[in-house]
Amino acid sequence: MPRSIDGRERMTGLMLLALTLIGWASSPLFLKYFVNFIDAWTSNGWRYAIAALFWLPVLLRTRGNRDSLARGRLVVAERTPRAGANIAAADSPDAGLWRAAIWPSVFNVVGQVAFAWVLYLDVDPGLLTFLLRVQIVSVTIGAFVLFPDERALLRTGGYWSGTLLVIVGSFGAIFLGQERPAGASAWGILSGVVSGALFGCYAVAVRKCMRPYSSMKSFAAISVYTSAALIVLMLLFGERAGGRAFDLSSWQWVMLVISALAGIALGHVFYYASIARLGVSVASGVLLLQPFMTAAASWLFFDEQLTAAQWIAGSVGVAGAGIVLRVQNRLRSRAMEAVLQAEPRRSAEPCEPPASDSGELRTAGAGSSR
Repeated sequence: MPRSIDGRERMTGLMLLALTLIGWASSPLFLKYFVNFIDAWTSNGWRYAIAALFWLPVLLRTRGNRDSLARGRLVVAERTPRAGANIAAADSPDAGLWRAAIWPSVFNVVGQVAFAWVLYLDVDPGLLTFLLRVQIVSVTIGAFVLFPDERALLRTGGYWSGTLLVIVGSFGAIFLGQERPAGASAWGILSGVVSGALFGCYAVAVRKCMRPYSSMKSFAAISVYTSAALIVLMLLFGERAGGRAFDLSSWQWVMLVISALAGIALGHVFYYASIARLGVSVASGVLLLQPFMTAAASWLFFDEQLTAAQWIAGSVGVAGAGIVLRVQNRLRSRAMEAVLQAEPRRSAEPCEPPASDSGELRTAGAGSSR
């Protein structure tokens, strides 16, 4: 590739990654803002409905046209079938898409409900994003159960030291604040930990179930399922069946739409597109900055006061997640080198880990927030 083209691709990747980081860091802030105006069920229902409306044309436009997504500018390359894989399934990206998206959507729905309720239970955005680091644990456990090639990770000292740092950092962020968690805040912290674990399960389910499909189309299908479930929950449990949102001002509706697009509809696709241009290591590493950005912005906008000990503990947890991701990247690089050595004819081709094989894991490790 000419250097100028390579430079443009890298710059595009950095811009997309920056937009991802801003979108995911701001998502808990938007949710916190709406706490005083709409309930959690209404917030979830409307935000995901907006995201689904954004992606529905993608599914309709590409139905029956297997190549249209591959020609898109922001789409990560389709997964290359491994030796012995079902090539016929890979050649038919529409086959079974909706069935495959069911389990990822189930985890996403329950995780999103828990995530949104955290901010209604006296837990602020900064602490919430540090708590979400626990998803690296559930991701690795799920990968160990479902993917035999991931089990080598548990035989490394780096994984165990990183996991220990995540756990210690999370406990420190919880108990080193100005007050011990009690009442609503205790339930909020429990909800935050549960949401992190469920988002980890979601990441593993995406990797397991959505392997034959492009990242954009997979997320579009999951988004439609998730929004349908959250809309039903809003109609059942939301204030005035979600009608409270109609009391929002025009400017608040603009903020609601921006939060849906930045945190849900575009964030994941931008992340996968940045992986295609920068690689998994760079993309996942940069996203480890998200908790610090959210906590700093929460202090600025909501006067959230984390103690120095909580900042240190949160940093320890993020460092632990970074260690686990580094070990994962190293093991995957070695595995890919082994594959290339076993297939000399492919060794001359540039090879980047496909997003559908590793992106979801990195999303959980780096910490996406909706």
